[in-house]
Amino acid sequence: MLIFASLVVAGFSRGKFVQERRLESTAQPERYPERIKRLTGRFVAMTQEFKMNRAALRAIAILLTAVTITALPVANCSLRAENQRTEDRFVGAWRLVWLEEPGADGDVHRADCTGLLIYTRDGHMSVQVMYRNLEAGGQAGQVQYAQGGYEASFGTYQISKDGGTFTFHVEGAMVRSLIGKNLPRAFELSGNQLIVRSTNPAERWRVAWEHY
Repeated sequence: MLIFASLVVAGFSRGKFVQERRLESTAQPERYPERIKRLTGRFVAMTQEFKMNRAALRAIAILLTAVTITALPVANCSLRAENQRTEDRFVGAWRLVWLEEPGADGDVHRADCTGLLIYTRDGHMSVQVMYRNLEAGGQAGQVQYAQGGYEASFGTYQISKDGGTFTFHVEGAMVRSLIGKNLPRAFELSGNQLIVRSTNPAERWRVAWEHY
């Protein structure tokens, strides 16, 4: 009797186990569509997010392009305005304050001289320097600017776009070898003074002018 009861219980348990496995096997396919649906939803969300990010990046690129295009004319206008202010400060008559140049001993000295510099608004200039010693001055390296203790030249000038330098085109000069030359000059505006020097390092002269 016990053996029979054990077989019945075992049979019942096995039947229940088989039935549960069947139920699980029939229920398993139902979980896959849900997973696919979730994955599809996630993919759609990621795609939408990517599109949104791409649209945001496109908007940022357009904005940066617009800012750059707008800033360039402003920068150019500022540069032109600065150059115009520099040109305005150039215009007029200047008296010589001091002139430094190498002496016969090779050392730089302040020359005993006087002078006048004129810039016009239409781009013309002239310069005159008179050394009180007829035999002194006017020699800067290999370039001679004065003759008989006197320097005189005239021509046109053009200030560089970035400022800081200008070019003197000599149309006439006491030292005729200067005629037709383009002489680049570095300058500095400090208060009421204009300090000029050659851009050639071999020429060790420097001159300060003051506005009348």
